[in-house]
Amino acid sequence: MPYENPADWVAAPTVPAPRPLMPTPTRPARASDLDRLVAIEELAFQTDRISRRSFRAFMERKTAMLHVIEQEGEVAGYFLVLFRRNSALSRLYSIAVHPGCSGHGLGTQLLQAAEQAAFEGGRFVLRLEVREDNPGAIALYRKHGYREWGRYLDYYEDHTDALRFEKVLRGDAEVESNVPYFPQSQEFTCGPACLMMALAHFQPNYRWDAVEEIRIWRESTTIFMLSGPGGCGPLGLALAAQRRGLHVKVLLSHEGPLFLDSARSPAKREVMELAQTDFRQRIETSDIPVEYRSLDLNDLRETLARGGLALVLISAFQMLGVKVPHWVLVIGDTGTHFVIHDPFVDYEVSETPADCSSLPISHSLFLGMAQFGKQGLRACLLVHEEPLP
Repeated sequence: MPYENPADWVAAPTVPAPRPLMPTPTRPARASDLDRLVAIEELAFQTDRISRRSFRAFMERKTAMLHVIEQEGEVAGYFLVLFRRNSALSRLYSIAVHPGCSGHGLGTQLLQAAEQAAFEGGRFVLRLEVREDNPGAIALYRKHGYREWGRYLDYYEDHTDALRFEKVLRGDAEVESNVPYFPQSQEFTCGPACLMMALAHFQPNYRWDAVEEIRIWRESTTIFMLSGPGGCGPLGLALAAQRRGLHVKVLLSHEGPLFLDSARSPAKREVMELAQTDFRQRIETSDIPVEYRSLDLNDLRETLARGGLALVLISAFQMLGVKVPHWVLVIGDTGTHFVIHDPFVDYEVSETPADCSSLPISHSLFLGMAQFGKQGLRACLLVHEEPLP
């Protein structure tokens, strides 16, 4: 969606001279606001408009906050913030003021209210996109502490590029990383995507390739899951990482076959067990260290402090709402939050790669997520460019 500065929109000729106003509180949008919201959208934006149906859906969505601001008893503007489930990241999806109400500072009040809503929701960063040909909006965001950190080419319906901005809402540390981000191209290739991001970080000439992604999956797969192709196991991924020149250490809370309860038939479980037996036998003849214990906070913090990265298995339920194992790449540590690249982009709920890269998640929340299944399986690959001490 566009992110516009209300001061740039053409106001009606009868708009009175601006007068100072006390800060106006916002409130959650109601169904009775729909007509006014649609009218604001039609007047404020030429393209990329939110439809009436979408406004109603956002009102009901648990991971969205749609608030309005009133002036003289009428809805004068709104902000829409999207939250990623159990993440410290939020996204300012859209903000708009009725052109007839411009000049009263409502755009600034809405922006500050959106930041406060994200802050109170436990979010660490508020991100947004803005048209590169809107200097007023860009100036507004810079004035309020937003920093430019990327660009989307051909982002809007009229093919205008978008600049990407973000603001840290808690603490002084900014979420920065030079680790490349690659979204997974298949539902079952989160592990390969994470490994490829690590390879691209440590090996500057490494390039993403869809064939390579599937090749890593074939080398690492557990064969089956509940339905469709299986995901990647920690030992298989470790072997694939070593084969490509990385130094890796495995932390695994359980010995023996993993994920067997995710297969629905004894025949599938038998094949999975045989595949994982092969992984264990090959690990035993390699020099990859495997420690059978649970991952803890210091494992990640020490690895990151030495310049390493970590592939961590989490339960996707807290991130994505489905009970499946999912690999993410831990790329940084702010002191209170781990910063991760999540390779899964949920395009169906308007996510973009910007929503899934450099996600800050509190230490305690992340360690709670970093387990899977009834047994609380914990699996982690600590990867480095140089040999481990």
